[in-house]
Amino acid sequence: MRLLRFKFQTAKVIILALFCCKLNSFAQYKTATPNIILIIVDDLRPELGVYGNNIIKTPHIDALAQDGMIFKNAYCNVPVCGASRASMLTGLRPNNNRFLTFKTKISEDAPKATTFPKLLKSKGYNTFSYNKVAHHKYDAKGSWNQEWYPYLKNETVKASFIGWKDYQLQANRITLINNKPTAVSEKVDGDDSIYFDGQTTQKVISDLNELQNSSTPFFMAVGYVKPHLPFNAPSKYWNLYLENDITLPVNHIFPESVPKVANHKWGELRSYNKIPKEGPVDDGMAKHLIHGYYACVSYIDAQIGKLVDTLKQLDMYDDTYIMLVSDHGWSLSEHGLWAKHSNFEKALKIPFIIKGPGVEKGSITENYMELIDLYPTVCDLTEIEKPQNIDGNSFLETLNKPKKISNSKNFSKWKSGETVINNNCTINKWTYRYKADDKMLFNHANDPDEMSNLVGLKKHQSMSNSLETLLNTHLKNRK
Repeated sequence: MRLLRFKFQTAKVIILALFCCKLNSFAQYKTATPNIILIIVDDLRPELGVYGNNIIKTPHIDALAQDGMIFKNAYCNVPVCGASRASMLTGLRPNNNRFLTFKTKISEDAPKATTFPKLLKSKGYNTFSYNKVAHHKYDAKGSWNQEWYPYLKNETVKASFIGWKDYQLQANRITLINNKPTAVSEKVDGDDSIYFDGQTTQKVISDLNELQNSSTPFFMAVGYVKPHLPFNAPSKYWNLYLENDITLPVNHIFPESVPKVANHKWGELRSYNKIPKEGPVDDGMAKHLIHGYYACVSYIDAQIGKLVDTLKQLDMYDDTYIMLVSDHGWSLSEHGLWAKHSNFEKALKIPFIIKGPGVEKGSITENYMELIDLYPTVCDLTEIEKPQNIDGNSFLETLNKPKKISNSKNFSKWKSGETVINNNCTINKWTYRYKADDKMLFNHANDPDEMSNLVGLKKHQSMSNSLETLLNTHLKNRK
């Protein structure tokens, strides 16, 4: 009996030791000055292989996720490029006076803010920005030791002249330069470097080789433009998909139960050739657009694969944190929309994947994450004191305990539409110039496509009241 009791006690000690080792694994492997690579992909929806999409081909992103942690509930704070990136880099929420449109500049909306790359730089980090990180060229001044932008091949004109409309076919370049309607897509034979994103990858790889033996820690922000319109990618990525096999989403028509104010008539797609200036896009063109989006995502996936392969070849992969995120989502005809600019889930939800020392491989968390949370998390990873005025919350605890839900809500806004997502339910209301009943309430567990607005239904009144109270408290306390 005494021997049995001894064995039982010993077993308990062993189990407890293993448990504690599990809890302390992150702290055990984390270093004070880790290298960090932040990959920002424009307009990327969380519909990748690793997020359950069985059509789109993203083997390299999927492999990266298997080496790290997937956040299933990550959201942007404002669904438009300039404002979202400014909010992310400063850790400040958008409000009624800042970070509102694609025209947003940190230097104008938050001139006294210190971006987290600038903070890292002040603490001895070598900081790099590649291609589209801040929305506007040379915004976030002083944040980088090196700021790099691609150039048109065989041209002396800088990329900023063309912007994101990176065409290879001469006919498309001519119409673009003459400020005439441009093609909505382009499919050409050639290697990945014919487009800006491929050139960006080459530059990052070149710099990584130079940094291999450096004793100075680095922070790299790598901004990929695709899958932003126009949908331009080398032919091999288009050839991964058959257009006839593509199906339209079930919610490609704007639902009657949703207030009209939610139907933001943004003209991003409408400026392109062969796209009607108003009204629905015909099914054939809709399938072509989705095809182009898929091709561009696979193109970016290949670029990420090249970066990962380089890090492995240089023996830098295991000791480097890699964070993959998007600035916002994008609607592929859901609710009849072809843009980010909305308060729907497709515009607000984003992918977020992180791998690095101490991060449990293949882990998945249901914990909610906002883009403004990147700032304090990077501070915790590097053991740098966080500024007092930032709004985000570090998810360092989630990296250590992925199953623990410490946050189950997110706040986003687009124009005067204010949104809270909480425990798989969302409410949106418009706070300026609109009627009091201009609200949307969705239960994503039962209605992931957001087709049934539950506002006004007695059965859901309690849920509606609870979410609206949460949202009103947030708006009252928002800085």
